[in-house]
Amino acid sequence: GTRTHSRPGARPVDGRRPLVILSPGFTAHRATLTSLAEDLASRGYVVAAVDHAYESVGTAFPGGRVLTCLACEQTGGEAGYRKVTDTRALDSSFLLDRLTGPRPAWRHADMIDRRRIAMAGHSIGGASAVAAMAVDSRIRAGINLDGGIHTPVPDAGLNGRPFMLIGAQNNAPGGDMTSWDREWPRLDGWKRWLTFADSGHFTFTDFHVIGDQLGLSDPNAPLPGTRSAELTRRYVAAFLDQHLRGLPRPVLDGPSADTPEVRFHTP
Repeated sequence: GTRTHSRPGARPVDGRRPLVILSPGFTAHRATLTSLAEDLASRGYVVAAVDHAYESVGTAFPGGRVLTCLACEQTGGEAGYRKVTDTRALDSSFLLDRLTGPRPAWRHADMIDRRRIAMAGHSIGGASAVAAMAVDSRIRAGINLDGGIHTPVPDAGLNGRPFMLIGAQNNAPGGDMTSWDREWPRLDGWKRWLTFADSGHFTFTDFHVIGDQLGLSDPNAPLPGTRSAELTRRYVAAFLDQHLRGLPRPVLDGPSADTPEVRFHTP
């Protein structure tokens, strides 16, 4: 019964559009990134939000088949999470094959500009953006929203492709997200490391938006849900505009007076 600003069967605006793959957190449904997906679509991006098979408690397929979270029973420790991100990288490449191949699975696929593709994700979905870029050169830019990096950045880097880390308040350099400190030097293109004050792991999803409406705020992450969504949308869109559309976005250059919650870091 949750209402959104999107609807099925909408006719796309004419023209060639950049494509953004969105990958949710482990066990989470793609719907947890709805507010971000809708905002990007409203700005003229094609957005493909992915439910990764066997990684959530209820992924429904056409025809009524529902997959359960088999990965939940098989994943544990760093090696297990790396298996998840490596598998999601293959999922993402398969998706691109089906969207941009000679016989695309989507009837509007001809509107996708194959030269302008990015991937973003929350938690292990953000970590999967690193893994996917390492094996698929079609993905030109990536964003990790508070996800530990389980598949290392290759020693040779990402061939100069841009990448942005956006994390919770405890994930500044030297903080809880030790994998970011480890992998940061290998990111060899344009890069940024941002954190939001008063934020938590789920700040970058719809959980805080809905939680606030239900009176279920998180005392450890008091940044309001509406503000969380606003900031996430602003910085994700700015990154994509700059790197897929070539539009300068000064908000990425450093702190802004109207976004005092956002902190820029240089390890």
